[in-house]
Amino acid sequence: MSRPIITLTTDFGQADGYAGAMKGIILGICPEANVVDISHEIRPQAVRQAAYVLSTVTPHFPTGTVHLVVVDPGVGSDRRPIAVRCGRATFVAPDNGVLSLALALDPPQAAVQLRAEQPISATFHGRDLFAPAAARLACGRELAQMGEPISPAGLASLPDLGPQRQSDGSWLGQIVHVDRFGNLISDIAVPASGERSAERDSRAAVWVGKERIAGVIRTYSEVAPGALVAYVGSSGQVEIAVRDGSAAARLGVGVGDAVRVEGLP
Repeated sequence: MSRPIITLTTDFGQADGYAGAMKGIILGICPEANVVDISHEIRPQAVRQAAYVLSTVTPHFPTGTVHLVVVDPGVGSDRRPIAVRCGRATFVAPDNGVLSLALALDPPQAAVQLRAEQPISATFHGRDLFAPAAARLACGRELAQMGEPISPAGLASLPDLGPQRQSDGSWLGQIVHVDRFGNLISDIAVPASGERSAERDSRAAVWVGKERIAGVIRTYSEVAPGALVAYVGSSGQVEIAVRDGSAAARLGVGVGDAVRVEGLP
């Protein structure tokens, strides 16, 4: 039998021992678990960014994976700690909308409000509540044994998810992630390559900050070093970059700032 997989997505960073403490708890309960880091570099309290990052990777994991997410600005409040079973995966997270995009790809079948099985701190539910729950689920505990059933339809979702079509036919969205290269990743998706054409992409334009970028290219090598470009990234969404540089630094924009795309269907 293959080892159970638990992934971790947090805003804890790597300078402190928070992520390590969670891994210790997981391995103490489920020593055969294969613990995989998705990211610990989510911006502090950036729930929408975490939702995006999670959604880009969960489809690539084997069926049965447990995804543990702790980006939790409401820790200690009345927000619910939850576990959600879907067709391909199980998710353990605070009920603050961080699962919105992942659940749109893998719809929930059942959910529970987690019950603590030992004393927990007011500020570190990742270690004391979420990590033990993920470990027990990965090692075979049934979802129904983890807490009180709740309706999947009542799970929190992020407001205004996705870009909006404007009266002039353009799409208005926002930057949902800035990667370590300074590339600006928007929430505006582009049809698959079979539905696109070079002519259409050349007519497109992308507005971000005060800049207008003409055309949507295929890859960085089509422009000179230092050029500001728009292209379709590996997740199928419009991205803005500076070849051999940082678009975030050049433009002074980041997560939550507006992006508008003209000329795409």
